[in-house]
Amino acid sequence: MSLMTEVQLDKDLVESLKIYRQYPRQPYNELIKHMLVVYQKMTVKNQYDEFLHKIQKEKMAEIWDNSVDEVWESV
Repeated sequence: MSLMTEVQLDKDLVESLKIYRQYPRQPYNELIKHMLVVYQKMTVKNQYDEFLHKIQKEKMAEIWDNSVDEVWESV
């Protein structure tokens, strides 16, 4: 029993995939696996960046929104 299956792709998608091959005869299976790895790493990085941004936003509000700074604004 084969572990492979057929997938139907639009011709324009196949042409796009050809552009991103690392070498001319690279199988689409290998290319798509590589693209998935890159996508997964990017997703994790984006989650980390969003987490840091959220923490920084709260800390910056704490630093900038205080009564001492408001006194200096009126001087």
